[in-house]
Amino acid sequence: MRRAVFLDRDGVINRALERAGKPYPPTTLAEFEILPEVPAACAKLKAAGFCLIVATNQPDVGRGTLAQAVVEAIHTHMLSQLPIDRVEVCFHPGQGLSDCSCRKPKPGMLLQAASQLGLDLTQSWMVGDRWRDVDCGHAAGCRTVFVDYGYSEELKQKPDFSARNLGEAADIILAQYKK
Repeated sequence: MRRAVFLDRDGVINRALERAGKPYPPTTLAEFEILPEVPAACAKLKAAGFCLIVATNQPDVGRGTLAQAVVEAIHTHMLSQLPIDRVEVCFHPGQGLSDCSCRKPKPGMLLQAASQLGLDLTQSWMVGDRWRDVDCGHAAGCRTVFVDYGYSEELKQKPDFSARNLGEAADIILAQYKK
């Protein structure tokens, strides 16, 4: 079985748009900006044999405030720039308007990718910048790295590690396999 690094999108892969201490996704392809350390971090993880999977909640589509075509265009661009193996997306609106198994903090996206790609979740990682990512990783049986931007949002569970960005998270993950 293979190991993977699951990556949240907004705030890990690309710059999140921050308003009032909370992160928001880009609403156009022009607003989508891959963070500077991300290409090298992805390349290092890929070279170490990790499958790279983006797992992202995009509830604005389910709420009708963002077109699914915009999200898909962003993902097409992201896949053309980075060695990502797969993108898992939950479009459900959340906020009590949907009850699905895929919306983080539930582990459905990770479980689906693991089943379809033959991944060992106990040897895999979830990297994210919100409490939902950490809780999702724990629920799936992965180790977790929290990218801490100091948002005005409390964690609900303690991550295994904390980092300033994906570059630092990649170094933490790779260091765990050299021991």
